[in-house]
Amino acid sequence: MKRILSTLLLVAILTVGVCGSLTSCGGGGTGGGGGAAADFEMPAGGFDTNTPITITFYHSMGAGLRDILDDAIADFKKLYPNITVEHQSFGDYDGVRDQIKTEVAVGNQPNIAYCYPDHVALYNEAGAVQTLDILMNDATYGFTAEQKADFVAGWLAEGAAFGDGKMYSLPLSKSTEVLYYNKTYFEENDLDVPTTWDEMEAVCRAIKAKEGDKCIPLGYDSESNWFITMCEQLGSPYTSATGENFVFDNAENYAFVKRFRSWYQDKLVTTKTLNSNAYTSNLFTGTATTGTRSYMCIGSTGGTVYQQPEQVNGVYEFEVGVAQIPQINPNAPKVISQGPSVCVFKKNNPQEVLASWLFVKFLTTDINFQASVSMNNGYTPVIKSAIENEHYQEWLATAGTSNVQALGVQMALAQAESYYASPAFIGSSVARDQVGLLLSACFASKASDAEIDAFIKSTFANAVSECKYQSGQ
Repeated sequence: MKRILSTLLLVAILTVGVCGSLTSCGGGGTGGGGGAAADFEMPAGGFDTNTPITITFYHSMGAGLRDILDDAIADFKKLYPNITVEHQSFGDYDGVRDQIKTEVAVGNQPNIAYCYPDHVALYNEAGAVQTLDILMNDATYGFTAEQKADFVAGWLAEGAAFGDGKMYSLPLSKSTEVLYYNKTYFEENDLDVPTTWDEMEAVCRAIKAKEGDKCIPLGYDSESNWFITMCEQLGSPYTSATGENFVFDNAENYAFVKRFRSWYQDKLVTTKTLNSNAYTSNLFTGTATTGTRSYMCIGSTGGTVYQQPEQVNGVYEFEVGVAQIPQINPNAPKVISQGPSVCVFKKNNPQEVLASWLFVKFLTTDINFQASVSMNNGYTPVIKSAIENEHYQEWLATAGTSNVQALGVQMALAQAESYYASPAFIGSSVARDQVGLLLSACFASKASDAEIDAFIKSTFANAVSECKYQSGQ
């Protein structure tokens, strides 16, 4: 694949030491019967640059990003010819999680994987994730002071948010949720972009009154994100890493679910699950087979490319606008921090762990890889040197409907002080799934007005019970 940033140089990598005693690279699981391998200890002779070693990387990259990854692997291979990197995509983050959850049980997990904090907590139930502190701080193989300072601080800190002060993951590229809106339609109909949920309801009802049954004004891709974000914006309980973990069963949360259910019942909003499990961008761009249109979509900046409308005779059907998602308090906004981090798994062979670390270090500090991923799919680089690079800044300056990825990144960068991350613990991944299912069930319920309060309350209680059951509590 032609390199996207051919003018950028690779980040310099420290010269590795000469190897001493060697360890076979065969096998490398976590031990018989799925038992956890010991924590990593630096081999006495450092990294063995002579013996071939293969590491595996699980992710959820689409075809375009896989091409960029292949280019990065080729560059990495020039630095470490004896390391072979094999990679596999599992469709989405949950697909990666579910695959590894199965493999961890038998000690056959990969070397490196995309992860969210709650995934790391799940894998650590088996003690499978390698802490990175010894690797990050090693004088030969670790980060320099300049490399550490180059990370966007908030994203780097996510890797140590597990209560013990240890680093379990590194940010690879980041995304958040934003509001995509049909700028052309809004201007033609003198509509203001909503900044609060009250304003969102008013705008949705105005659009619905004008367009009727042929439209659902708003699509929201992730039910889980919507629920969790509302808890954060309201300051209402969701989960806790200590004490009682699952604390989302409360009256304040009943209220927002009931409110948004009324929006769904009035055909003001739909979600991915309720949109035949299809991303709601297909309604926004007009590509849905149902013929139904939407004029707003809340989705990830990691998928901004899918919010771009089609062209007719070389002209886009409408101009795309990007704004912050609606807030309870616009003066204290809260938006979710997402996008892949990467974790390294324990292995009995320390050379595998060290080789995995070297590859993770390369991906997280390489300007070309970081910028290329962002320009392909709208993720935000995690290092300031990539964000500030003149070629990347030139790309950002082209933001518009013809470059919707840059529009998404601009908004993601503008709200860097507003990001939040939920507590991570064994069971937090289950909670995320359950609140999404809860929201969908309540929205789609045929319960009468007299029955809906009881239905919502029982659905919450069942979700908490399921969280406790699946997490072994």
